[in-house]
Amino acid sequence: MERRSFRAMGTTVELLVETGAAADALDAAEAEFERLEQTLSRFRPGSELSRLNRDGAIEASPDLLDVVERALEGRERTGGRFDPTVHDALVAAGYDRTFDEVAPELPRGASPVQCGGRVDIDGRRISLANGVRLDLGGIGKGFAAERAAELLACAGPCLVSAGGDVAVRGVPAEGVWPVAVDDELTLGLERGGLATSGIDRRRWRRGGRELHHLIDPATGAPAEGDLARVTVVGDDAVDAEVLAKALFLGGFDAAADAGVPAVLVRADGTTRLVGGLA
Repeated sequence: MERRSFRAMGTTVELLVETGAAADALDAAEAEFERLEQTLSRFRPGSELSRLNRDGAIEASPDLLDVVERALEGRERTGGRFDPTVHDALVAAGYDRTFDEVAPELPRGASPVQCGGRVDIDGRRISLANGVRLDLGGIGKGFAAERAAELLACAGPCLVSAGGDVAVRGVPAEGVWPVAVDDELTLGLERGGLATSGIDRRRWRRGGRELHHLIDPATGAPAEGDLARVTVVGDDAVDAEVLAKALFLGGFDAAADAGVPAVLVRADGTTRLVGGLA
């Protein structure tokens, strides 16, 4: 098993490929993360996403168009719980720079910002309604993990993990890919993807309140609920990312009844496997 680890998209990316000759494939997968970060990051002023947010409309590249389309499909599918238009709400909460640069204690900030703004796609042209800006952080990582896995798969069975967004191709010799959800629970992934949404890691304080990066589009503020973390197994890492956010915002009871394969961790630390996981 060949491995590589590096920083990209604000997280640690791990590449695993079961082969003895994967150097070129590993190089290509790492380069793909850098290329997609240059396209999808809201923290890079020269990125294509930053240009869209700044100008309000652009003729998009195939990658940006694909991610935005999937994000809007996710918004429709989840009744607005997954929403790429949370950019300004994140900024108002204090997440206006990479998390490594966010101060642990910030002065009181702006009020919650309305989400759910209009985004139009006409051919390759993406247009944002006045005052609407996009954040593609989570879904962008899932998309990049899937693209990197496609490149690695030419060398052998592989797994790509980008800060909790996991994509796999092929089956390793041991039969499944072991993916640690926490210190006590490991899932065996044969196909598809996995994603985690939670508030137990990226936190800071602003105006005396503890805040986090998971915005509830219904309020425009960091979500409040009875879950600390949700891990979902989906058709791919993008699908899992959308479902994880939606289940998290729906709360424990709704997530447990959704029929989605998931690991639910309550705010008190208790864990439950649902949707056929055992």
